[in-house]
Formats: sequence, C-alpha cells, structure tokens
Amino acid sequence: MGEAKAEEKQPVKRRRGAARGRILDAAARRFYADGVAATGIDTITAEAGVAKMSLYNNFDSKADLVRAYLEARHEEWLGLYRHRLAAVRGPADAVLAVFDAYADHADFAYEHGFRGCGLLNAAAELPNGHEGRAVVRRHKEEVESLLSAHLRELLPGQEERARVMAEHLAFLLEGAIVRAGLEGDDARMRSARDLAASLVGAL
Repeated sequence: MGEAKAEEKQPVKRRRGAARGRILDAAARRFYADGVAATGIDTITAEAGVAKMSLYNNFDSKADLVRAYLEARHEEWLGLYRHRLAAVRGPADAVLAVFDAYADHADFAYEHGFRGCGLLNAAAELPNGHEGRAVVRRHKEEVESLLSAHLRELLPGQEERARVMAEHLAFLLEGAIVRAGLEGDDARMRSARDLAASLVGAL
C-alpha cells in the first residue's frame, strides 16, 4: 500500500535515477554500520552528496528508505544464492548453496566488520507494524522455502520430512549467523555449513 502511494507521488523514471542509487548506497552503509535508529536523514544525505530535497524526491520518508534498503539487501542475497546455485550438481549441494550464500554475505568488506544479518539487525530496531519487518519476514520465509524445495527434491514423496528438515536447517542457519555477528567473522557460518552437509548426507 505504501509503495503504491509512493508510485503515485513520484514517477518511476525519477525513482531510478543516479541520486536514488547514491542515497540507497549511503543508507545501506550507515544502517548496517551504525544502526537504523542512530542514522539520521542528514547523515545519509551528507554521505550520498545530495540535498535533503533529493532524498524526499526519491523516498516518501525514512521508513520508505529503510524498506527499500531491506529489499535491496534481500535481492543482494538472492544474487549470491543464484550464483552459488549455478554451480551445484544436485539437491544436496543446492541446500548447501543457501549456507554458502550467507557466508558470502558475511565475507563482504563491511566498514566496521561483520555485524550479523543486516535484515535481522534492522528488524530488531523497528516497531511492530513497520513495513520493514514484513520485508525481513518474507526474506526469512523465502530462505526456508528454498531449503524445503531442495529437500523435497532430495526426498521425493516425503513432503513432511522435507518441511521439518528445512525448518531445522533454517534454525541452524539463523543461530550461526547471530553467533557470527557477535564474533565478527564467518567461522560459525562455516561450521554450520559443515553440520548441514552432515545432516543432509545422512538422509
């Protein structure tokens, strides 16, 4: 609903300009490094090198910018996953591609180091009902759905078993990324990937 309203206010052409990209890039850096609540509009526009009016010509509000940041981070992860998936040889490897994509995200050169899942970090700061929380929930549901799809291929005719295993692997993945964020490196992600490989290999 908020997105439809935004489209009425601003032509699609303007919303895809260079300024919008600079603003979104600056917001992504600051939101991840410093947090959503601690990052003000003035900080973002200064880093992006644009006037405050330019931000409001491209985003309805800070909440709209936060939502766009989270959607962009979701698409970024999907790109990593699809790249990993292109090299797999079967459904077992496809399950591990999900873990590898998260590890790849953790390996990015973040300004203040890896601080965990940017989506979950933002969601923890957002109030109930914020559009951004819905974006994060959809991302996590999609990740679990991808795991489930690969496991159904690995376990034909065993839908419930595949669903339960996907849920377990999703829990493993989330726990690992939280610990990785606390420890500032991808070691926990690698351990989780090895454990997932053992569990999938035993099916």
